[in-house]
Amino acid sequence: MAPAKASRSRPGSAASKAAARTNGREPQIKPFTREEELEAYRQMLLIRRFEEKAGQLYGMGQIGGFCHLYIGQEAVVIGMQMAGKPGDQVITAYRDHGHTLAVGMDPKRVMAELTGRHGGCSKGKGGSMHMFAPEHQFYGGHGIVGACVPLGAGLAFANKYRGNDHVCLCYFGDGAANQGQVYETFNMAELWKLPVIFIIENNKYAMGTSIERSSSTTDLFQRGLSFAIPGEHVDGMDVRAVRSAGERAIAYARSGKGPMILEMLTYRYRGHSMSDPAKYRTREEVQHVRETHDPIEQVRQRLLKSGMPEDELKKIDREVREIVNGASDFALSDPEPGADELYTDVLVES
Repeated sequence: MAPAKASRSRPGSAASKAAARTNGREPQIKPFTREEELEAYRQMLLIRRFEEKAGQLYGMGQIGGFCHLYIGQEAVVIGMQMAGKPGDQVITAYRDHGHTLAVGMDPKRVMAELTGRHGGCSKGKGGSMHMFAPEHQFYGGHGIVGACVPLGAGLAFANKYRGNDHVCLCYFGDGAANQGQVYETFNMAELWKLPVIFIIENNKYAMGTSIERSSSTTDLFQRGLSFAIPGEHVDGMDVRAVRSAGERAIAYARSGKGPMILEMLTYRYRGHSMSDPAKYRTREEVQHVRETHDPIEQVRQRLLKSGMPEDELKKIDREVREIVNGASDFALSDPEPGADELYTDVLVES
């Protein structure tokens, strides 16, 4: 007898809803107030315009090395930040520019880091993939696939050891979800009931291979079931859905019940990195997502329907562009780190 085919349900399907109920999490979305819609709009737009500028600077040769843009995925990190509280930590993989901005880092410091300048958050030595800001509870930016997951559990262990009620938000992609260290971490996190939320940013293509071709099961939120970790499918293109799911998950972890998995179904508009032509998908596919499910446009349309004048939204866009242009000007005028920086931030054992 042939083995049963694994579920490949997508958000909104009967199968995905049933699976969510099986995990005790019937998805419910709380509406935003106008103030919350405006805040989400402004923050997501800042990430979008920042990343567009970063792409321009990369094309001009001002950014070297790898550069992974977050365009299209903005609702995930903004929704989760709206769900958390001060003191909660954030750790992520190498597509980290949006996360740094979401936790409140100065865009000038982020852009300076991208361009390898001394004023960058890692003094120009980390670049696109290795940004850190402990003062904002942001612990990287990690280039090794899946490496941030055990580190995130370590942050959660520290929270439990110290007896505080902070929760670690640990982001990684659909490609990293197949890494062995991820499953070792799942086991340990549930065994010790660590306050960590594993946030899978499933943009469908990892580095460039469709999840349908690379994973035997595509419902990644169920990957923790063998460890008794509950999970949810979340529409990662709707900031309201993200915040609602985030609030449920964070409350679960903060109460001492242990970890939870949130699979954010999202989509990146650009290639995996700036060097990726993304020939594994069609332009029509990308355009369809932009036209029907763009996270920023959804908020914009709701604001317009609520009576917000379009001129007010255009004003916000102008203000955001000024911030981003100011960050670019700062970065390009900031000096590169001196040779003496080669010997700082290095652990030397005697």
